[in-house]
Amino acid sequence: MSVRVNVPEELYRRATEVAAAENISVDDLFASAFEERLLEFERLKDKASHGSYEKFLRVMSKVAAVEPPDYDRL
Repeated sequence: MSVRVNVPEELYRRATEVAAAENISVDDLFASAFEERLLEFERLKDKASHGSYEKFLRVMSKVAAVEPPDYDRL
C-alpha cells in the first residue's frame, strides 16, 4: 500500500540527510517515525487509563502554592 503525505520542504530536506546518514530510504525513515509516534501515543493512552483525576488532585495538593520566580514567568 502506498500513501502520499505532504511535508514542508525543509522537513523533507532534513529527512533526506538523516536517511542518507542511516543508509535507508526517506520512505522508511518517515514510516519509522510514524510508527514510533503511534507507539508513543498508545503507551501514553495506556498510562492515562491507569490514572484518575482524584490521584492528580492528591499529588497537586502537595505542591506549594507559590508564585514563580521572574525568570520563569510567561
